[in-house]
Amino acid sequence: MLIPGLDAVDTLLVDYDGTLMDTNDLVLNSWRYAVRELTGRDIETSELRATFGEVLAVSMARIMPEIPVDVAVDTYRSYQRGRYLNEVHPYEGAAEALSLLKARGYKLGIPTSRLRRSTAQGLEHFGLMPFFDALVTADETTKHKPDPEPLFLTLKALGSTPEHALMIGDTKHDMEAARAAGCFCVLVDWSVALPPEKRADAPEPDIVLKSWSELPELLLK
Repeated sequence: MLIPGLDAVDTLLVDYDGTLMDTNDLVLNSWRYAVRELTGRDIETSELRATFGEVLAVSMARIMPEIPVDVAVDTYRSYQRGRYLNEVHPYEGAAEALSLLKARGYKLGIPTSRLRRSTAQGLEHFGLMPFFDALVTADETTKHKPDPEPLFLTLKALGSTPEHALMIGDTKHDMEAARAAGCFCVLVDWSVALPPEKRADAPEPDIVLKSWSELPELLLK
């Protein structure tokens, strides 16, 4: 272990979108559809990627302030009906890594800005639900990442504490929440929300994870 204290980690907090599950195309396509339907304009991909990690209603209010939030959110979600499970998939090596870590006794939880229904649907469809002991979603918290509340709630459900936990995410919000909570901080290198040229604006992670298959090796006790 090169990072002091990392050998005491027994809990892994895993973000859903862009970290565990590749939902990037689905999210971008849903945004483009909603903006085009409601405003008649196209929107730059860079502007959409800046919303990654935010609660949807917050992003909608900022990007389409002239549209009622409930209308904007419903239009966005209407694109996903019947498409969701066809346009998402777990990142390569995720299931294998989680299986190894679960077998070693790690406690696993998901704090996510996605709603419970679609989060659970994706986990169940791809056989990932049995790996996780706790799931805290956007409809179960009053505050959202970058506030640490979702992480604290997940830790409480797992019976764990921040100094024994590692947060794995792909956005600036994940990194800020991890630091605010006092957890170890891991950024996935495949992040489209935080490509290398934008990482200077986010808290520096303790680890940059190159692939899911690398994680069990890093955490060998």
